[in-house]
Amino acid sequence: MLMKNKLISELKQYLSKSNILETLEERYAYAQDASNSREVVNLPDVVVFVESVEQIQSVVKLANKYKMPVVCRGAGTNVVGACRCEHGGILLNFSKMNRILEINPENMTATVEAGVILGDLQKEVDKIGLFYPPDPSNLAVSTIGGSVAQNSGGAKSFKYGTTKDYVLDMKVVMADGSILRTGSSTIKNSTGYNLNTLFVGSEGTLGIVAEVTLKLIPKPEAKKVFMAYFDTVKDAVLAVNSLIEQRIYPATIDFMDKNAIKTVEEFYPANLLTDKEAALVIEIDGFECSMDYQERIIVGVLSECRASAIQASHNDEEYEKIWKARRSSMGACAKIKPNVTTDDVIVSREKLPELVLGIREICSRYSLKVCMVGHVGDGSVHPQIPIDYSDEDEYSRYKRAKVEIYNLTGQLGGILSGEHGIGADKRDYIDKVVNSVSLDCMRQIKKTFDSNNILNPYKIF
Repeated sequence: MLMKNKLISELKQYLSKSNILETLEERYAYAQDASNSREVVNLPDVVVFVESVEQIQSVVKLANKYKMPVVCRGAGTNVVGACRCEHGGILLNFSKMNRILEINPENMTATVEAGVILGDLQKEVDKIGLFYPPDPSNLAVSTIGGSVAQNSGGAKSFKYGTTKDYVLDMKVVMADGSILRTGSSTIKNSTGYNLNTLFVGSEGTLGIVAEVTLKLIPKPEAKKVFMAYFDTVKDAVLAVNSLIEQRIYPATIDFMDKNAIKTVEEFYPANLLTDKEAALVIEIDGFECSMDYQERIIVGVLSECRASAIQASHNDEEYEKIWKARRSSMGACAKIKPNVTTDDVIVSREKLPELVLGIREICSRYSLKVCMVGHVGDGSVHPQIPIDYSDEDEYSRYKRAKVEIYNLTGQLGGILSGEHGIGADKRDYIDKVVNSVSLDCMRQIKKTFDSNNILNPYKIF
């Protein structure tokens, strides 16, 4: 307690009082993230809102002095417990570092602070005909810093890639308070090690990302989205490869099973066909003159693959309605039971039918309802399981089912996360898909960058 009081007293020398939260109620409000854990294990000792790189440096130096953990938080939308303060310490909140520092149309880059909301950046670059493709479902609230920490993807990752493909440079505050630049503002860079890809996806365990320079691309001239319905899950998943074989490259190929379709339609009526077993959400984009050609090819392929119905957007309102329905899946699940868990397992596309049907069988065997969505164009599946944490039997069944889902993913040659990260909730299972030599290398890297283990300690492994 004495050490904590000294730390807070010194923090007040560098930050205004309004940027430091220390009451029990305030700290409790920041003890959870969207991982929806069953219980609060520990509270942050103090919550600090930073407004500059210099303030981050001051906080980190004090954390080193008192050997206190530092856990970064953007919007708290993380779903693997990566921004929970399991061991107390300083919760570093970036909501006030939310400036878009520069949008450079000539270089097609944007430089932003870590707290910038991803959706806000997309809107700003859209005004000048540019495009930032990563689009996680919670883009209306999630931040660039969080996206970098977890290497967020989203629906458009099939065609356009994930966050790592757009990070050109970062200003990172290291564990000793020094500043590291990971790259440059140039599009190409083969000068030394690629530090960008080391820090992207590191979940705040190697350094604190304060600013990011991102690559932008030209905005597609036109776009259109389809909902293709199928009478079996297997037909829907197999149709993905048939689409790709036609050399039409959709921006998105997403998946919803029957439970997800029905749950979303009850939550957000969008005229989805609830009698179908599965649906593919397919977006095409490009030059206006190419849209009719792409549509003819896609509709033809889907019909050959036994699609039983196809809906298409004809204007912006219909486009947004379909996408709002797809993005509402987790919120809709939360209407079923008090708690909802979401996962993020990924396999190669050829193994997708086995993964999807396997997850369905596992959940059925444990008497759990599962609503499955995912970015099946790149093999990513998100099983969303509504449960009641206060029901001991149901919670036990869920925990056992989760282990079996991870075992199945490993047996199919997959990995435990394509875009959500590992955090606290998956670290006990990482050795199912990452071998011991790789894990040892990761631990050595962590020790090299953070010898005092103050940066988001004991996350990932």
